[in-house]
Amino acid sequence: MSSFTYRHYPYVRPPELDAPGKRRPVVIVGAGIAGPTLALSLATRGVPVLLLDDDDTVSLGSRSICQAKHSLEVWDRFGIAKRMVEKGITWDQGEVYLRDQAIYRFNLTPEPGHKFPAFVNLQQYYVEEYLYERCASEAPIEMRPLNKVVGVASRDDGVTLTVETPDGRYETAADWVVACDGVRSPVRHMLGLPYPGEIFNDRFLIADIRLEGDLPKERRFWFYPPFHPTNSVLLHRQADDVVRVDFQLGRDADPDEEKKPETIDRRLRQMFGPEVRWEHEWSSVYTFTCRMMERFVVGRVIFAGDAAHVVSPFGARGGNAAVADADNLAWKLARVIAGSSPASLLGSYCRERRMASQENIRQSTRSTDFITPKFEASRIFRDATLALARDFPFARALINSGRLSVPTAHTGSTLDTPDSGDDWVGGPAPGRAMLDAPVGDGWLIDGLGPEFTLLSFGDPVAALPGVTSVAVACSGLLAKRYDARPGTVYLIRPDRYVAARWRRFDKEAVGAALARATGR
Repeated sequence: MSSFTYRHYPYVRPPELDAPGKRRPVVIVGAGIAGPTLALSLATRGVPVLLLDDDDTVSLGSRSICQAKHSLEVWDRFGIAKRMVEKGITWDQGEVYLRDQAIYRFNLTPEPGHKFPAFVNLQQYYVEEYLYERCASEAPIEMRPLNKVVGVASRDDGVTLTVETPDGRYETAADWVVACDGVRSPVRHMLGLPYPGEIFNDRFLIADIRLEGDLPKERRFWFYPPFHPTNSVLLHRQADDVVRVDFQLGRDADPDEEKKPETIDRRLRQMFGPEVRWEHEWSSVYTFTCRMMERFVVGRVIFAGDAAHVVSPFGARGGNAAVADADNLAWKLARVIAGSSPASLLGSYCRERRMASQENIRQSTRSTDFITPKFEASRIFRDATLALARDFPFARALINSGRLSVPTAHTGSTLDTPDSGDDWVGGPAPGRAMLDAPVGDGWLIDGLGPEFTLLSFGDPVAALPGVTSVAVACSGLLAKRYDARPGTVYLIRPDRYVAARWRRFDKEAVGAALARATGR
């Protein structure tokens, strides 16, 4: 039984079945999280998008549930983040247990002054539904459910897709195709592209249940709990009184046996006790991999989200990385289509997001190695760390039940202008995500332009063509977060990463940094 009502979106016979269609600037394949986020980001820049998906509803099951602050900031531009926060479960606290004793507690937002919380737990089907509804209201976006891509022909000047529908097949041509079609990516397979990585053998059970009760709004992780003494357990609350319980099963678990409702109920009964009642929502037994494509841009076909990279679920880095991919790609692709930047700018998407993917895989693999040690020596180290953590703070820093998603840096990107002086002692350096803070009665992120923004502390500075100028007072929390003095200036990219910063405004220096950041 599911608390969520799956709507089926209407299929409409494509006109290309009856007559040749027009060439599209962009066709996106896949309407999960990455595809609609990218479509909305392109649409706000005036780029028409055709969005194809082989299904006619949202994803089955809760799947990616931890929506991070940086993803909410992206979706806020489309007016749907507030809805997500109101529907979901906001949390910033987490607790780690050894057996039945709490040994470590953490807070993800130790200081106030952010528009959005560190995380909101909201099932992926709600996220997709909100994105889908927003896409349907945007004129530049044409959505086609039950349109399955079965052929890809890529040339130097564009791509032709063969699409299968309930009424037959048609072809459509595009200047650019973005594959957001998931970890099994049919587009990637049709192009014969490798997807190297590491497979982890441990099996895990996800059990989503509807359970009414006064469970805390926090993340709980147990090592060797009395109700599952040989492995680990993770618990998260979600919307609609849904609780996710993630049981580590070990390498030899039988997936078919573990997915049986009576087996799941037995495990849950040991955890919650004899008096608690629940309803089953969704369950899955999985193993996971860490993989990454060698190139995210292959001719006129671009890969994003799980189609380009995949990590283990510990740390909530999968869905949030897909949103970051879309945010990084959208402004660059829009500039290339408009002719205001060369196509080589898209190479920076590949470099920056591969750098981020490598960081996500590194962190995810470390978490996995701690949770599921491969060697006896590793297990002894892990258990000793857990035993010491309650009484010794140094051991708590070594516990790794999932380093949670934050915006990854792309320090050293060819688009960034390095600091020219050594007098910076804080603030976001070039290559790092900007920081939000209160400004008057609002928030800094609300005042930024859709393209580049010149943020100045103190007096306003001269505007540059195509750049939004925002002047703020050099005081309070905002100035502290940016290590600002009167006259400090930041150049912020459309994806809200810092491209350059100076202690005083220099129009020529800003112009050079802008040219570099736009690939010119």
